[in-house]
Amino acid sequence: MDMEAIQQLNDQHIINTYGARKLALVRGDGVRLWDAEGREYLDFFAGIAVCNLGHCHPKVTEAICEQARTLVHVSNLYYIEPQVNLAALLCDHCFADKWFFCNGGAEANEAALKLARRYWFQQGTPRPDVVVAEQSFHGRTMATVTATGQPKYHQGFEPLLPGFHYVPYDDIDALTEAITPEVGLVLLEPLQGEGGVRVPKPGYLPAVRQLCDDNNVLLAFDEVQTGLGRTGSLFAYQNENVIPDIITLAKGLGNGVPIGAMGCSDKVAEGFSPGSHACTFGGNPLSAAAALATFEALVAPGFIEEARETGNYFIQQLVELATGFDCIYEVRGRGLMIGVEFDRGVAPLIERMLAAGIICGPAGPTVLRFLPPLIVDRAAVDRVTAALRAGLEGLGW
Repeated sequence: MDMEAIQQLNDQHIINTYGARKLALVRGDGVRLWDAEGREYLDFFAGIAVCNLGHCHPKVTEAICEQARTLVHVSNLYYIEPQVNLAALLCDHCFADKWFFCNGGAEANEAALKLARRYWFQQGTPRPDVVVAEQSFHGRTMATVTATGQPKYHQGFEPLLPGFHYVPYDDIDALTEAITPEVGLVLLEPLQGEGGVRVPKPGYLPAVRQLCDDNNVLLAFDEVQTGLGRTGSLFAYQNENVIPDIITLAKGLGNGVPIGAMGCSDKVAEGFSPGSHACTFGGNPLSAAAALATFEALVAPGFIEEARETGNYFIQQLVELATGFDCIYEVRGRGLMIGVEFDRGVAPLIERMLAAGIICGPAGPTVLRFLPPLIVDRAAVDRVTAALRAGLEGLGW
């Protein structure tokens, strides 16, 4: 099918929640994508931080095909071998002792919110309230959209769930003031993604951990976007050695196959018991096999270290470029999760980049965001940096 045919069917049959789309992407290989007209693109968005190993990674593809030939789905009423192997491997590389699997990031965060409430209920001291950050993003379910500290995501869905309190990100004084006896959970992104690729000041996350310990409050890190090598460490909490009680994962976990996960300590896991929470497709044989192959590739010796070095190089190139353009306010990020903030809207610049064969995206109206596959090399970074310079010059910025 060509682009026109695909667009026509889309407009006839798909609910318009994404607006006008620019491309019909039909094939991928590594860091490259092709559209329905055969044009090639360099993918520096990775499906919004999903395809961390690039498109159609051979080991992940092989695992999917082999599992599809063997067993695609059984319910969680039975033991699932790829699922338990995945959980064991995650435990080997993470603080968490136990895992719950689901379909994506919103479900993982939903599970975290439910677990925290039920944990305190099981303790006999209900503490239902949750403190979250302004400019955060945690998902699109009713609980996770409530947890998302951006009013634009709330519009039309009121009344929101009660018990959620919003504080400025990276402000320990505001967080301290928000902690009351009713608060049982603090939910944060260790590095904000949709809120503009915002990196907290050194010491903020350790101070949050100490505050939660002092007040007997659970701490959850939403690592749906930051996890799995994206910020230069396997998990972003490792950048500052701040260990939460709960962690959520999705996006890059299956390299494109839908899967989410919520991990926690043994103690907190006691909040759930048989029948208290469930997910029909969570961690089924196919998704778990894809995630297992993905995770094994991510933890291969040297893989994340090399990605971190490429990220450092990319940030250096962007910082150098920024010295020649007054419109660039700041370059920030960690690893290969990078934001460039401008003094104006970036939509025209994203269009220019797309015309040059570069796929990137926004993180709010004034931030250009780069989330390339972790396999990207310096030659690709140089090409993107050159395209960005040409785009800025072409716009007269």
